[in-house]
Amino acid sequence: MPENNDEEPWEYTLYIPHEARAVTICRRALRLILSAHELSHLSEVAELLATELVGNAVRHTKGPAALGVRWAGGVLRIGAWDADPTPPTPPLYTPSDAENGRGLALVRSCADGWGWHALNSPGDSGKYVWCELAAA
Repeated sequence: MPENNDEEPWEYTLYIPHEARAVTICRRALRLILSAHELSHLSEVAELLATELVGNAVRHTKGPAALGVRWAGGVLRIGAWDADPTPPTPPLYTPSDAENGRGLALVRSCADGWGWHALNSPGDSGKYVWCELAAA
């Protein structure tokens, strides 16, 4: 098993088809990645955040998507790319009995930071929505 070293960054990308099963596959892949890098203590929150980001990409867009996972400087960044450039819009208020619409609010409250950016370069369009978890 490799030793977790804050000085050595690493990155994984899992490209996924547009289907609901992709969310479960991404969550399980993330768990394996974190375990392999001795970061299992981040798994519970990381899996929740990845589920929300990838779930939104699959639910609200029509094309392919990807899960990105990066470790650098003691920070885990989880992101979801999709082909739709429409910005994510977390609601200002979601009633507690609402059946949906709480995903980005959950990301905002559980992550140490989050954001998004549009991708506009040739052959690379859509958006990337990300969040970060500090190891400490």
